[in-house]
Amino acid sequence: MLAEEQALALGGASVLYVATVLASRDPEMEQRVRIHRERRPAGWGTLELGGGDLERILDAAERWRAVLLDSLTLWVSARMIDGEGEEATLEQFDRFLKGAAVLATPLVLVSDEVGFGVVPDSGSGRRFRDTLGLVNQRAAAVAEEVRLCVAGIGVRIK
Repeated sequence: MLAEEQALALGGASVLYVATVLASRDPEMEQRVRIHRERRPAGWGTLELGGGDLERILDAAERWRAVLLDSLTLWVSARMIDGEGEEATLEQFDRFLKGAAVLATPLVLVSDEVGFGVVPDSGSGRRFRDTLGLVNQRAAAVAEEVRLCVAGIGVRIK
């Protein structure tokens, strides 16, 4: 909700919501997506990306006053499910950040911090955690503002 509030403040009714979830693979997630759609303002647009090319966001962003990408966590997960490796994922993310740097439209990126918990016991779990950690670090390095949301409260860390 914090990211939605920020996007609303930046773009009002002109926000492009970028969904990276692969809801069709999970009935419970489909329910979450439905609830999420219902709480967003009616004028917001939606781009369903899954683990696809983030440069599609850059192409669409100019028509909106703000873009909310929700979430990098699910984007990385979708790419890994589709067989993409860490190197290809990071290369694509770097291209996206380079394009975003010259974009006039503000971007709000949502991600989870997965490094606070225990080390995953599977190799794929560790690869996911490490890849997402690098994506988060790269996003934070270029972001104007970084917030950590704890118990629904946003704590500014940059």
